[in-house]
Amino acid sequence: MKVPRRTRARTRLYSPEERARRDRTVWTLIQGLLAPLQFVVFLVSLVLVIRYLATGTGYGAASASIVVKTGVLLTIMVTGSIWEKVVFGRWLFAPAFFWEDVVSFGVIALHLTYCWMLWDSSFAPLAEMAVALTAYAAYLVNAGQFLWKLRAARLEAPA
Repeated sequence: MKVPRRTRARTRLYSPEERARRDRTVWTLIQGLLAPLQFVVFLVSLVLVIRYLATGTGYGAASASIVVKTGVLLTIMVTGSIWEKVVFGRWLFAPAFFWEDVVSFGVIALHLTYCWMLWDSSFAPLAEMAVALTAYAAYLVNAGQFLWKLRAARLEAPA
């Protein structure tokens, strides 16, 4: 006897009302501008970090770039929470973006750990850079999550 396979009902990313709010709010544009800016800052910083690790020079530039990346990350998180409030009626952890927000907090924790290590100044530069690279790897996972959701939103958009 065959047991029917359980299928999960596909849930839409946005209700029609949420989609209308998303399309109307300026926060969607702000997120759309900050996300590529953050990626550019990430790439520049990654190059500086790798350069420091490869040559032993440029520690100051690499460190400054990580701090700038952290600032942009925090800005996009704050503006993203405003966006979620406008679109979904809650500041964070809207069901449609729950796991993206969870991972975002991990990314923020890693970036802030780096900043604390830098401020504390009792850690070796190599340890600081290891935390930064871990933060950057987590950021790439998080960026992938958001790109996946962007694709899903485009696929479910009305024709």
